[in-house]
Amino acid sequence: MQPPFLPRVLVSRLPFFYGWIVLGCVCLAGFARQGPAVAVLSIFVAPMTGEFGWSRTAMGGAVSLGGLLAAIISPIIGPVLDRRGARLVLCAAVLATGLATMALSLTQSLLMFYLLFCFARMNWAGPFELGLYGALNNWFVVRRVRATSIATLAQMSGLVALPFLAQVSMRGGDWRAGWLAVGGTVLMVGFVPCWLLLVRRPEDLGLQPDRLAPGRGAAVAEPRFNRSQAIRTPAFWLLSLYTILVYPVQAGVSLYQAPHLIERGLSPLAAATVISFFSAMSALASFGIGFLPRHWPVRYGLLLAAALLSAGAFVLIGVHSVPAACLGAGTFGLGIGGIMTLLPMAWADYFGRESYGAIRGVALPLQVLAQAAGPLLSGTLRDWSGSYTDSLLVFGFFAILAALAALTARAPAMAAASS
Repeated sequence: MQPPFLPRVLVSRLPFFYGWIVLGCVCLAGFARQGPAVAVLSIFVAPMTGEFGWSRTAMGGAVSLGGLLAAIISPIIGPVLDRRGARLVLCAAVLATGLATMALSLTQSLLMFYLLFCFARMNWAGPFELGLYGALNNWFVVRRVRATSIATLAQMSGLVALPFLAQVSMRGGDWRAGWLAVGGTVLMVGFVPCWLLLVRRPEDLGLQPDRLAPGRGAAVAEPRFNRSQAIRTPAFWLLSLYTILVYPVQAGVSLYQAPHLIERGLSPLAAATVISFFSAMSALASFGIGFLPRHWPVRYGLLLAAALLSAGAFVLIGVHSVPAACLGAGTFGLGIGGIMTLLPMAWADYFGRESYGAIRGVALPLQVLAQAAGPLLSGTLRDWSGSYTDSLLVFGFFAILAALAALTARAPAMAAASS
């Protein structure tokens, strides 16, 4: 496939590997991705339910429905990603997400909110997830840990900045200004670099993963599973089980952090500060993972991340002060950073980059459905019991089970790929 004009001009003039340009584009798109993240929506839960009288279950249902839509489209997008590359997928996702989140400022009814937010959330859970990590895994193999940690750090910076931006823009109670600020930021940050500079694979520019040109350095042995081969391995199903257990925890706790903390006596601004601290700790974990030795089994990192999620959920149950909230949210955030960095990398390390989009396109519906179930479960339990205690208990035990699944998820034998 013919790459865009600007990369063809730049590649022979750059003194460094063009993959770092790709990584920069991925970082900006990852920042922009967070417009419809549950941590951002969490800032809007109290003012929008207060104005319209919606239940928490109704707002959580929008996250769930958006995930369901992503589960439907992901198996279609995966093969397109393998053939056409991440440029088309990410540019469409950024443009659609920015316009939809800005249009949320015009919300007049629950139906309108669902149409716009579900569309944005579908992009968040499907095209963004496949496009970001599809681009990274195509360009980096030896340096995949470092590149993934940097990209995840950029996404976490979006989770730090956008909730705070929304809260500041809503001073005086104008939540509509918050959505305008979020959507405008998504468009300004994410679209142009991806359109001008992204390239499908290093081979399209005469390069190899991690290197300036063919033959410079020893070739790296990579697994080369296609979709049908991957599905027949125990590792595929164990990673899928881990995903099913851990993502309800991620989404269910993240969405309702702010209202939970407000119900425990914290002010809205203090709650927003705690959420930003949670996101900062996620970023710290993502950055730290980049310095781990490449030969360490990724499943041990997944186990530790799940354990941190469990501990953070249990601590959040009894918070009454900002320091206690920071302890629980910070511990939880460390686990989120670990999952967001390590799980996409595990899929590429276990099954290779050749059919990454097709393989992840099959597994991703499980992830987005699990993410969809979390907010729905959390909102339902809160409406039933009057607090978030029961949901935090459930999520804490889910994370413990996920840790056990990670412990058994060994990489498949490379010989299986050619059988």
